[in-house]
Amino acid sequence: MKKLLIVVDYQQDFVTGPLGFAGAADLDGRLAEKIAAYRGSGCDIAFTMDGHKENYAETQEGRKLPVPHCIEGTEGRTLYGQTAGARRPLDRCILKSTFPSLDLAVWLKGKDYEQVELCGVVSYLCVLSNAVMVKSALPEAEVLVDASCVAGPDQALHEKALDLMEALQITVSNRKQEG
Repeated sequence: MKKLLIVVDYQQDFVTGPLGFAGAADLDGRLAEKIAAYRGSGCDIAFTMDGHKENYAETQEGRKLPVPHCIEGTEGRTLYGQTAGARRPLDRCILKSTFPSLDLAVWLKGKDYEQVELCGVVSYLCVLSNAVMVKSALPEAEVLVDASCVAGPDQALHEKALDLMEALQITVSNRKQEG
């Protein structure tokens, strides 16, 4: 079975920078282990990277989320921790300036992946929107999200995003049961 792992926006600015949040750094070891497991099985790995220019404040996102982050040429734009060390030169890296990546969907369209897993941050923004892009590009592939490998700063929105992904026929595993 041909599989792909997509690591979504696991960058300095989302972990320790201006959009960093409690729990983001905790994903690092799990993401690095997941990357190693996929790589060890001969599967493909891709990374999406949030990226903005100096004029971020003038963009629609900058006006609605007035926190400069992942600016070109800054350390905040780079991958974080062990996850950064797990990236290899042949891994696909897709730079994006919006939550979802149309370039990701275009690259995936027509590929023969049977299973695509997403992990990273932020669960209810970039992970969710890119999972939808994957479903659009590869409607017959199983799309997976490991709940223990995604996070967001707002726990209520995080849980709602997991609910939405399940409703969109995305397989969500390792979800904590309440009660």
